[in-house]
Amino acid sequence: MYNRMDILSDKDFDLLHENTLRVFEQVGVAFHSEKALDIFKRHDIKVENGVVYLGAKDVEKALATTPSSYKIHARNPQHDVVMGGDNLVIAPGYGAPFVVKKGVQHRAVLEDYRNFCKLVQTSNHIDYNGMLMGDPSDIPADRGHLHMMLANLVNCDKPFIGSSVSERAALDSIEMAGIAFGGKENIQDKPVTMGIISSLSPLAYSSEMAEALIVYAEYGQVNMVALLSQGGSTAPVTLPGLLVTQNAEILAGIVLTQLVNPGSPVIYGSTSTVTDMKTGSLAIGAPEQWLIQNATQQMGQRYGLPTRGSGGITDAHCLDMQAGIESALSLGTTVMSGANFLLHGCGILGAYIAMSFEKFLADEEICGMLRRNLKGLGVTEERIDFATIKEVGPGGEYLTHPATFKHCRTEFYLPEIMRRNDYSTWSVKGKKEIFDIAEKKVEERLEQWREPEMDGDIRARLEKYVEQAF
Repeated sequence: MYNRMDILSDKDFDLLHENTLRVFEQVGVAFHSEKALDIFKRHDIKVENGVVYLGAKDVEKALATTPSSYKIHARNPQHDVVMGGDNLVIAPGYGAPFVVKKGVQHRAVLEDYRNFCKLVQTSNHIDYNGMLMGDPSDIPADRGHLHMMLANLVNCDKPFIGSSVSERAALDSIEMAGIAFGGKENIQDKPVTMGIISSLSPLAYSSEMAEALIVYAEYGQVNMVALLSQGGSTAPVTLPGLLVTQNAEILAGIVLTQLVNPGSPVIYGSTSTVTDMKTGSLAIGAPEQWLIQNATQQMGQRYGLPTRGSGGITDAHCLDMQAGIESALSLGTTVMSGANFLLHGCGILGAYIAMSFEKFLADEEICGMLRRNLKGLGVTEERIDFATIKEVGPGGEYLTHPATFKHCRTEFYLPEIMRRNDYSTWSVKGKKEIFDIAEKKVEERLEQWREPEMDGDIRARLEKYVEQAF
């Protein structure tokens, strides 16, 4: 469909893969979970003092059973998505404790989360509903995932991310997904949700993540095995070294999914970046992050796996020029590198510290433009339309030609919040900047939202499950 911006040669890939195998054999990956360690042991994989040592054949066997593409089913079949191949699926931001609305940052509450679900539902460019789009501070921490899952299912009928903060949260996500789809038997090995599994860099998995992974794999749901390692702090300072440890962490998790349930779907992904050596802080707007993204997509593609990349991410704390530059370059690099699943597509500010309503719409605009680019030119005799070229001839004009009227609303991308009027018109209309336009548009979108239909007593059963949990 489109050219990939490949920065890794075949030789580069082979060298990274060979050193990954050396890590597996000589260093290993720690799993802080007896359940996970028992699974490796039952398959005659070497385990010593909580560290797993994989062989090349273990990796090859796992990669042989992971599907290269698969469908993820939505409550509304019109919103089903296919993961893999040339397909691009975009999801919003994830993991932020704060939200920014009207330029002010505050702790997220459940109503904020519901409103982000509504923006996803009304979006023409976002395919997949999120999780932790602002962690609700008005809900007890051990129950937050239940209320977010309920919001995902009630306010939006697109596919959704489940919770993976613990084994219990993963099980609750499966139970609630089962209710929404008429029974857990209806979702066994039929992907309807996804767990985001993050390794504990360097070269380890926490018990919470490993056991959530096992739950999603047992039910044949998607495990997006990924990480955020920081070059120079939780990963080697050199980018090739980072790519090796990152690859070992991802592949170790993927091997575990296939030991649990061969054929269960996975996504190979990363949002790794570098450490700002002046401050020691995470730097997600760094140009090295874009290089890591491109290399990550290539690694996953070489293994024949659907891949995940980063979205509209920035270190900026407001919707300013820095946010625009960093988000556009991150989104553009990830999309044109061939990512299948784009997480953090919209709304992130402050290195994942906050989700912004206004930036959600600004990033969404970039996603729309990139989708337009992926459509390509569509070169055919009909679209060249030589008859019209001949009819207009030298010195004519196309503005009032019937062919222009026929295609003017569909041929070009029409922005929602970006403006193209002249200076005088812009001045007369109040010199509104993109933040002002996005702020108003957020209110309009929330007013346009209508609750999607839900069959029978499903909503009541979901609410009862949330009430009675624990």
